Amino acid sequence: MGLTVDLGRRIELVPMDPHFQDISIGLYRREGVAALEVLVHSYSRRPGTRERLEFIAETMTVLGGMEALPGEPLVLRFPAGSDLPVAARRVFLEACKRPTGEEVVPRPLTIFDKKSQSQVQVASLGEGLYEVTLEAEGERAARRSAHIAGGIVKLSGAGLVEGHPARVALPNRQSIDPLVGLLLVRALNVRAIVREQEAAASRGVLSAPSAQNN
Repeated sequence: MGLTVDLGRRIELVPMDPHFQDISIGLYRREGVAALEVLVHSYSRRPGTRERLEFIAETMTVLGGMEALPGEPLVLRFPAGSDLPVAARRVFLEACKRPTGEEVVPRPLTIFDKKSQSQVQVASLGEGLYEVTLEAEGERAARRSAHIAGGIVKLSGAGLVEGHPARVALPNRQSIDPLVGLLLVRALNVRAIVREQEAAASRGVLSAPSAQNN
């Protein structure tokens, strides 16, 4: 029972980690704290588990612009205490896809969009504001920009700027470029996002220690 004390509420689960002996890894939101804090945790006692968790947590800081709490490398938060649990889940899932030891770099704020056959640029306007634009011009390009911005919002839990359908506003007026670059890749296909979230909702529970003891 001691292993489950004070973990908080689980908000995401990778039931089988293909990069480390198929262990289950969960992301927990700490309770009783003012700002969002999440814990990367596994019940597995297999040798190397701690190192795997630390790699995932470190990868989350690179890919998602999160930061580890002093002295607690497995507990993370966004800068300025930005409350983005949906984004934290996405960053966690992306980090778990990386094998331990792989070089990890932040994603850029540009990407080629096959649907519009145009380069997409997300410009940081400062104070947590981002604007999606396409190299292509015209009404179709404007609609596509708004569609991609909506995908970023869905993946992050941020908000759109009223009167500016292609602008995204992160909370606390805090810019987090690595996070937006990471989400941009997925934001191109909102339907895939919905399917993935539906699949996530049907996942099982994190295995108990006795089930991961071998």
